[in-house]
Amino acid sequence: MGQHDATGPQCLGGEQRILAAEAGLHEGRVITLFGWAYRVRRMGALTFVLLRDRSGIIQVVFDRSAGAGCDAVDEVGVEDAITVTGAVRAEARAQGGFELVGAGLRVISRAATLPFEINLPQLKVGQDLALDHRVLSLRHPRSQAVFRIKAAIIQAFRDFSVRHGFIEVQTPKIVATATEGGANLFPVDYLGRRAYLAQSPQFYKQMLVLSGFERVFEVGPVYRAEPHNTSRHINEFTSLDWEVGWISGATEVMDLEEAMLRELVAKLRAEHAADLAVLGVDLETRMPALGGRIPRMALSDAQQLLAQRHGKQLPPGDLDPEGERLLCEALGGAVFVTDYPVETRPAYAYPHPDRPALTDSFDLLMGGIEVTTGGRRLSERAALEASLVARGLDPQAFAYYVESFGYGSPPHGGLAIGAERLTVALLGLGNLREATFFPRDIDRLTP
Repeated sequence: MGQHDATGPQCLGGEQRILAAEAGLHEGRVITLFGWAYRVRRMGALTFVLLRDRSGIIQVVFDRSAGAGCDAVDEVGVEDAITVTGAVRAEARAQGGFELVGAGLRVISRAATLPFEINLPQLKVGQDLALDHRVLSLRHPRSQAVFRIKAAIIQAFRDFSVRHGFIEVQTPKIVATATEGGANLFPVDYLGRRAYLAQSPQFYKQMLVLSGFERVFEVGPVYRAEPHNTSRHINEFTSLDWEVGWISGATEVMDLEEAMLRELVAKLRAEHAADLAVLGVDLETRMPALGGRIPRMALSDAQQLLAQRHGKQLPPGDLDPEGERLLCEALGGAVFVTDYPVETRPAYAYPHPDRPALTDSFDLLMGGIEVTTGGRRLSERAALEASLVARGLDPQAFAYYVESFGYGSPPHGGLAIGAERLTVALLGLGNLREATFFPRDIDRLTP
């Protein structure tokens, strides 16, 4: 039964637990369910309790006139943790087509007064209040669907990577120097020395390619000390990273990502149709570009298109949030933007030999936001040192990294995908915080 498999140890008083989604497999039998009272409705002698567990919601009907009532049924409240026992019967009007004829109910733990209603179709509460009471807001079916889909996205990335010859790696999250440059680093006291939380696994995943693993991937947290307070920025997020040895250019990395996204969309439509329905998302309609080849467009051409269609005048080497949104709307929901200028990319970015002012790099825009940055990397030690110096950086400060390129370095490249941004883009959410269990941003350090 996959994620709803109830095999394993017995629960609480020795009863074998059955999940709500599995009740229909036990028609005519008396079973025990464990979960939360999602909704309670009393109509004369009848009490209807909707029980919610990780698999879904099922209706339990208690008929006091038939001797099924008890004090616990009379007193149970919304979000109490409960266990119920009853016989399964078919009921076309009930969610899932089955309900329980309740025989017994126990309240395991009572819920305090709720700060907001949790059983409405839409969670009608402000973002700050929802995040202040995150355990409660995460119980809402829409939130549950978002995070099941996010988990599926990460698992699909892992599965694809392993099938394509990648090995999963774990790189340090406490580092001595910046990898992306700039001042967006969180300092930490490392036993009396200054260190930083990693803003990217970039240097280390390159070093692991140079170590002979050739293809590496990582799923891990990264930290950016950016004082942004927007719907598309948080200060700790999950990065899905690839680094690939022996490539001829960024095109190969884009090809890999495109293939991964096609598989991902197929998996979500096949295995998470119910979650997508809860969210009202049709992936084919929302992002038709993922059904075929994702368009690829040089940055200069993208800027020209925006100027012609919308009169947008953008600074060289950049797209603003509105430009990203308009470009996605024009090109089926997703587009690879390529050939960014050297000055807008990190020191390790590889310049085109025939166009040295531009890098062999790309961003993937989806649903109006940037979800991926990638490209080919410099692989010659002398060129890398020169690039660092050109940016006012001392190669000696990165000696552990630069030295790696002196022992036979293959051409290589990679990418980083923001898991939260990809989730937001696919589902059409309005804020990264909706796809983050416990967000960390300019104002929020708890819960």
